[in-house]
Order: sequence, then structure tokens, then C-alpha cells
Amino acid sequence: MPDINTILFYIFAFLIVSFSFIVVFAKNIIYSAVSLFVTLFGTAALYILLRADFLAITQVMVYIGGILILLIFGIMMTTRITDSEIKTTNLSSVPAVFVSAGVFVILIIVLLTTKWNINPPVENDVTVNRIGNLLLTTYLLPFEIASVVLLIALMGAAMYARKK
Repeated sequence: MPDINTILFYIFAFLIVSFSFIVVFAKNIIYSAVSLFVTLFGTAALYILLRADFLAITQVMVYIGGILILLIFGIMMTTRITDSEIKTTNLSSVPAVFVSAGVFVILIIVLLTTKWNINPPVENDVTVNRIGNLLLTTYLLPFEIASVVLLIALMGAAMYARKK
């Protein structure tokens, strides 16, 4: 009988793969956005299973809380969702199937021929405390430079959007 972490891994992996297919193949863009939400949330759950709590929180805050909500608001604000049906079309399905099948075959070959080093799991402390201490001590200057650069980019984007 597998342990609970293995069972949860397979459940979340199945959710991620199945909802990723819905993201790609759904004809309605709203269904794709909702499926992307479940896919990103499943990825955050896998990060939690790997004891990478900082990555899980970042996944939820940045991708789900920021980018996905912005995408859904953009869809709803730029189109009249009640008046017209938003549909997507696939222009080159046949070449995409062949390329995807080729990549899948290469991945299976690599998976089967690689000698994997399996180490016993290591007990990790909470990573958020260590990352926070490093950002505010050792890496304070690069952290502040990155925040200033992002602030300048945000101001530039706002100025560019306001010009007519």
C-alpha cells in the first residue's frame, strides 16, 4: 500500500494533466481559463508535497492571484460575454499532433534509459524563513534593485497606456 504522499501525488498529477488538456482543447475561452486555474492550483499542491512552501505560495499569489485573474478580467472587459460566444479555433492541429507525439516519444525514451539516483527524503525546515532572511540580509541590494526596476517598468507601462 503506497503512502499518502504517493497517493496525493498521483491525484494532483492526474488533475494537472487532465485540466491541461481542457485548457488546450476547450472551444470556450472561459472554460480554458477556469481549467488553467485548476492546473495552476494543482501545481501549487505538488510544490507543497515537495516541501517547497515558498514556491507554492508564489504560485498561488503570482500566477493564480495575479496573472489568471487579470486574464479573466481582460476577457470579460474586452468582449461582451453575454452577447457573443467566445470561441477559439485550432489552425494547425495535424502538425501539432505530430510534434507532440515526437516530443512524447523522446520523453519516454529519456525516462526509460536514464539511470535515476533515488535518495531518501530529507527533512526540510520551512523555506520561507530562510529565503526571507537571505533577501533582507545577504541579497538586500539585488532585491532592492529588482524592485526599483519593476517599479520603473510599471510606471513606463502606465505612461505608455495613457498616451493616445
